Amino acid sequence: MKNVRTFFTALAGVMLLAPAAFAQAGEGAAGGSSKGLVAIAAAFGMGIAAFGCGLGQGKIGSAALEGIARNPGAAKAMFTPMILALVFVETLVLFTLLIVFVKV
Repeated sequence: MKNVRTFFTALAGVMLLAPAAFAQAGEGAAGGSSKGLVAIAAAFGMGIAAFGCGLGQGKIGSAALEGIARNPGAAKAMFTPMILALVFVETLVLFTLLIVFVKV
């Protein structure tokens, strides 16, 4: 677990410090377009949102099925809150997709 944490910490550091290494100076910075960078940022944002949505939906489904397995009589009472939670998680990804379409 410590290796995974170290890897993601190093990855976050590289992602935060790498743009400074590729920064342009002089004429290129004044007349350049940042449309390509916005597209890359939008793609990363959409990927992160989809990854988080997948984790969230998996956790919601797992918890609901475990609860139904422990108490089958409560299946009808658990179904509506589960669907509502899944809708809320999916809505976050749809909002991210909307922002991607608006910005790019």
